[in-house]
This record gives sequence, C-alpha cells and structure tokens, in this order.
Amino acid sequence: VQLVESGGGLVQPGGCLRLSCTASGSIFSSDVMGWYRQVPGKQRELVANVGSSDSTNYADSVKGRFTISRDNVKKTVDLQMNRLKPEDTAVYYCNVLKTYVTYRRVYWGQGTLVTVSS
Repeated sequence: VQLVESGGGLVQPGGCLRLSCTASGSIFSSDVMGWYRQVPGKQRELVANVGSSDSTNYADSVKGRFTISRDNVKKTVDLQMNRLKPEDTAVYYCNVLKTYVTYRRVYWGQGTLVTVSS
C-alpha cells in the first residue's frame, strides 16, 4: 500500500484546509484509515481515524473543528480542517492500519505540511 497526501499549505488562523490521501493497493473496509501529525521535537499524534462502519475517533484538540471521511471505492481518506489554530501547525501524515490474522501492519504517507499563521 502506498499513500499520497495533498492539500497542505499556509492558512490564516480561523481558516480552513482540506487534506486528501489516496491509497494504491488493496484497501478494505476493515482497514483503519487516519491522519496523524507531528511537530519537531514531539511525538507523532493521532488527529483522527475512521474504521469499519465509518466509526470515527478524534483527538480532543480537534473535536468540533475537523471532520474525517473515507471513500472505500476511491481508496481515499480526507480531513476537513475548519477554524484552524496556530497550534495545528504540523506535518500531517496519512495512515492505514491493516489487521491480519496474526499481526498488524501500518502504512504511512510522506507527509504534508500545514502552517497556520497570520
């Protein structure tokens, strides 16, 4: 599985951006697809993910502002980010978690930079 992100950039506080991630290879509805972010000197953290039956999880810091969605036919996962704050500045990574009978495997995209600044 290869993941390619797009949609990052510079935005003013209060603005919005939409990140998109397109997967190549097999994506199943049972795979968990998500977005993580990382700033220099800090651990990569979960922003949001979406699993089977479109169940979603969000970091507390983005609840009510970000919305994650997936399309299993197009093999995409998008992150709509509204009311952006300077603290949302980070490199955002697309992520797919596949669960097999005896192990799990994680795939990462190359990352896309989001900068929130006036």
